[in-house]
Amino acid sequence: MKNKKILSWAMYDWANSAFATTIMAGFFPVFLKKYWGSGIDPIHTTAQLGTTLSLASFGIALVSPFLGVLSDSRGSKKIFLFVSMLFGVAGCIALGALQEGQWVEALIIYGLSYMAFNASCVFYDSLLPSIARGTEMDYASSIGYSLGYLGGGLLFLLNVMWYLKPEWFGFSDGIMAVKASFISVGIWWFIFTFPLMKNVPEPAQLLKNTQGLWKMTVDSVATLKATFKDLLKDKNILTFMVSYWLFIDGVYTVITMAVDFGIGLGLESKDLISALLITQFIGFPCAWIFGLVTPKFGCRKPILFCIFVYSVAVILATGMSAAWHFYALAAVIGMVQGGVQSLSRSLFGNMVPAEKAGEYFAFFNLVGKFASIFGPLLVAVTVLLTGDQRLGMMGLLVLFIVGGYLLFRVREPRHLVDGA
Repeated sequence: MKNKKILSWAMYDWANSAFATTIMAGFFPVFLKKYWGSGIDPIHTTAQLGTTLSLASFGIALVSPFLGVLSDSRGSKKIFLFVSMLFGVAGCIALGALQEGQWVEALIIYGLSYMAFNASCVFYDSLLPSIARGTEMDYASSIGYSLGYLGGGLLFLLNVMWYLKPEWFGFSDGIMAVKASFISVGIWWFIFTFPLMKNVPEPAQLLKNTQGLWKMTVDSVATLKATFKDLLKDKNILTFMVSYWLFIDGVYTVITMAVDFGIGLGLESKDLISALLITQFIGFPCAWIFGLVTPKFGCRKPILFCIFVYSVAVILATGMSAAWHFYALAAVIGMVQGGVQSLSRSLFGNMVPAEKAGEYFAFFNLVGKFASIFGPLLVAVTVLLTGDQRLGMMGLLVLFIVGGYLLFRVREPRHLVDGA
């Protein structure tokens, strides 16, 4: 039964990764430049995309702590997740209906969908401590990201085939294939959310509060203050949070801006899409492998290794000039992307009390979203000032170095270091 719960929980990564892969990392940046924003300077579309991501991240950062407290108090993590998912699904379908030149509408819908996607992750992540603890949590978190890479990669592969050979699948051209891909993401996301809804129970200790929604919303402010004070008192968790803020900023910026970066360098869309597929299918086994090494190495050392690889990658990115360079970089990123995300999630989950997981993971996601504000904005401002997209990515090196140094100072829970 425990394995069934873990697998059902992890299937939500399979479900929502379609949005992260096909839309966020894949077709949206390309379609924004080539279709919705045709005729606009690529430098400006990069700035518009970065600004949209920053504003959306700021919006979800403001509300996610309150959502976390409400889900804890009301015992409604799955309901909040389901509603967030529905908003995201609606956004995917709406993107498939937009016409050429509607870049403003595309950015607005994308921003709102991005917020819904991240809101659902607050509730999804906060369910993790209720189904696994210790190194078992490392395994569960890694399985989630591993299934995410596989599921997102499989749908993206199908979507790429639609785009490259639209006539094989009954589409009039590649544009119709991409629009259908946006809609397929919504359908995929909706269907594969149901294993979690059916097989993962709400944590039992959170089902007692019967206050009204308004009263709980008011009380959540006091709860957030108390949780924030607890974070400030625990220097170890606080150090991890600051560290995570910095290095995950760089990770998320690479994920969301990589295709846009490649387009700016003059690489063809088919090369960029192929590179994304490489990342997905290398990420599938590597994320799983990272979950297996924690009994021997803990979480902190593997995360530090991933940060080092990212640092080298952004340096090498400044010299990219051919498609194979992008392929090689995609393979390297695929090896560590799932590891840094899954182990950061499980390390934090083991550092916080399970009964307050919603509150703490709300702050965890809050940190990630505030980080996502500055990374894309840093790239946007840099490319506008210098006119060179390569230099924009180099700015992320500071985030990896400082974040890695702070993580080095974090004390891991003893049961993780000992492999218990």
